[in-house]
This record gives sequence, C-alpha cells and structure tokens, in this order.
Amino acid sequence: MNPSELTTALRHESGSTRLRAAMAAGTTPDPDVVDVLVERSGVEPDFFVRDMLTWALTRLPADLTVPRLVAELSSPFPQARSQSLHTLTKLADPRSRPALTPALVHDEEDEVARAAWRLAVVLVPADIAGEPEAVAEDLATELGRRGPEAKRSLTRAMTSLGEAARPVLERIAEQGAFAQRVHAGATLLILDDPRREFMAAMAEARRTAIDVGPTEPDAS
Repeated sequence: MNPSELTTALRHESGSTRLRAAMAAGTTPDPDVVDVLVERSGVEPDFFVRDMLTWALTRLPADLTVPRLVAELSSPFPQARSQSLHTLTKLADPRSRPALTPALVHDEEDEVARAAWRLAVVLVPADIAGEPEAVAEDLATELGRRGPEAKRSLTRAMTSLGEAARPVLERIAEQGAFAQRVHAGATLLILDDPRREFMAAMAEARRTAIDVGPTEPDAS
C-alpha cells in the first residue's frame, strides 16, 4: 500500500477499514508512509486504530520515526502531542529525551501531561547519579493537581521511579498543601505496597492528612 492508498484507507468512515489499513502498514513496513502514520495518529478518533498506528510506527526505523514524532510535539493539537509522546514511550529511544520539555510535562491538557510523565520515566537514565531523583522532583510539582485519572497516572509514574521518588514524596506528604499531602501520602502507600488500590490509598492518605495538619477538603 503506497502513501496515497494508505491515506485514503485511513480516512475511511469505517473503523474496521482504518484498523486493517494500520495493521497492513505495520505488517509490511514502508519508510515512505511515516508521515501518513504520524499525521493520522494526531486525528484518529478510535483508540484501537490509534494503538495500531503506534504499533505500525514502532515497526519502522527509529532514525525515521523519532525525528518525525519529536517534530509533532510542537503541534497545537493535544491529540497529536499525546499520541507522539505515547509512541515515543514505546520506542524508548534516548534521542527523544531532549524534546521532553517542561511545557509537555506540565501541559494543561491531562492526556498530554500523562503521556509526558510516562515518557519521562521510560527515558530517565538510571545509571546517572541524581537523574531519577531530578525527574521525581519535577513530577512531584504535579501532586494534588488535575482529576482522578491524572492523579492515578502520576502515582504510577512516580512509583516506577522506586526509591528515588521517596524523599520528595515524604517531604510533600509532611509539608505540602492539603491536596498535595493526600496525593503524596497515597503514592507512598503504593510505593510500599504496589498491590494497594489507588482510591483506597487516597482515602487512607486523606484521613492521615486531616489528622496531621490544616485541611482544604475541597482541594483533594
């Protein structure tokens, strides 16, 4: 399937047709369709088709896909940014790390920020002293913000950093604003016991935060 044919198939009104087209692009990788796949990822409404587009991109040479995905991170469209971040996470190519800017990590769009958090954790160079801790410090500025699913994603990202995240979590659990203390406390509970359910950990951390200091219940 050449780029023109793939473009037509990926614009078809039928989701199953688009899914088959994306699958075909990954089954028979063609470097000439990189732009088509990236562009479609930014507008495709179906989750399963987007996931297949990501898979198709991972089948192509990283020398081609990484620069194109990085360029998409400056798109004004949130889905284009979040999908490119998601695909870069799957590639886990260190060359994409310089493109992971504070603007993405703290993007006002939850889906973009969540994808950026996942990429930050995947790309952190664990063998360089202080790097995991620096990533944890940056991510910790998001504690207590956003909606429940974003909070859950942030907890997952921070616990993926392991003990490198503990110092900043402990500090915020003691000294942060109420919503920050709750979220940091819940994340510490899950760091200590990954089997804990997130909302249960949040409820327990909230009770602890109320006992320890000033409350702003509506902020949690």
